[in-house]
Amino acid sequence: MKGTFILRFAVAIILIAHSISGMFNNGVNDFGNLYLNIVGFSPIGLLLAWLIKISHLVAAVLLLINKFIKPAAIITIFILIMGIIMIHFQEGWFVVGGGRNGMEFNFLLIFVLVAIMFPNGINFNKSNQ
Repeated sequence: MKGTFILRFAVAIILIAHSISGMFNNGVNDFGNLYLNIVGFSPIGLLLAWLIKISHLVAAVLLLINKFIKPAAIITIFILIMGIIMIHFQEGWFVVGGGRNGMEFNFLLIFVLVAIMFPNGINFNKSNQ
């Protein structure tokens, strides 16, 4: 997995930046209280928001130290897919340019995480194993 360092580093920086900014600008609290609680996760919306941000930080560290990559990636992919379903899909494809807050960035991160999990590709042909 040495060959994945550049991708692991890039994803880790993205996860750290996304998490830290939300922790210090009240974004996590707003997401929990003003979104998750309202869409049906009350009374645990705030807790879920913090767990999501903390999971991003843990995943970033694990990506950097190259440990527990698959569990970290699977949890992060799940969060990204839920983000697409709950928030980004209704905004369309583009994050900027042709729209705003769309799903293209989550889509890219999901496939980068899959590439990190399977650095030699995925062999769908079981007869060659």
